[in-house]
Amino acid sequence: MANIVYIVDDIVKPSQSSYDGWMECQGLAAVPIQDRASFIAIALLGAVVACGAGTENQGQSGLDAMRRRMVDEQLKARDIQNPRVLGAMLEVPRHLFVPDARRAEAYEDWPLPIGHAQTISQPYIVGFMTQALDVTPDHRVLEVGTGSGYQAAVLARLARDVYSIEIVPALANRARETLKALGYANVHVRTGNGYLGWPEHAPYDRIIVTAAPDEVPPALLAQLRVGGLMAIPVGTVSQELRILRRTAAGTETLTTLPVRFVPMTNKPRE
Repeated sequence: MANIVYIVDDIVKPSQSSYDGWMECQGLAAVPIQDRASFIAIALLGAVVACGAGTENQGQSGLDAMRRRMVDEQLKARDIQNPRVLGAMLEVPRHLFVPDARRAEAYEDWPLPIGHAQTISQPYIVGFMTQALDVTPDHRVLEVGTGSGYQAAVLARLARDVYSIEIVPALANRARETLKALGYANVHVRTGNGYLGWPEHAPYDRIIVTAAPDEVPPALLAQLRVGGLMAIPVGTVSQELRILRRTAAGTETLTTLPVRFVPMTNKPRE
């Protein structure tokens, strides 16, 4: 049993059923949830342990059923309706992107630590950001914050190419190996500073950022095609996920959502 030492990343819109399941996992009595803040406060109270047997006892059919339940209950039951996004998240084996000790929780409705003070995002957030970007098969996508590689794998089923940057070398290497083993040949992982983007392959049709800067990095905006979309959490103590469109005059905000992501690091000095 390990104490929570990570930021509770991007938990939004927890369903009552997923909250009850989380409480049962912890051996706690479930009470009605009123809002997102209550869920986060409870999540920070104690230790997180896997509920029930590990995935090694599940078998492939059991894992497939867990993944379908994730799609049905956490995505379709909310506001994720894009059939291509739902199909991608139904196909990508999320449990292979989390540490072995947490695989029993891979399809649950919360983020999980993946080491180096980083997390794999809550499935709903992955679905929300991916759907908001409206990725098509001819798009080139830049991802800042590879992490486990799961978001890149989902995008790889929707886009032509995904260029993903991770600042932590160990995470970049692990994600690269996982993606290669699973056959995602159109994902390209680079170890580097996400604030700088990946200018060699710009401009991008879509950009997704999975860590929170205090403001939108100018280099990323410059690498986004005019008319292109960016999904990025912005803020420090208080954060919001912004879906932006680049225009000839600057940017316009299409929608926002309150979130909590790990902070984006190594901001260049002015």
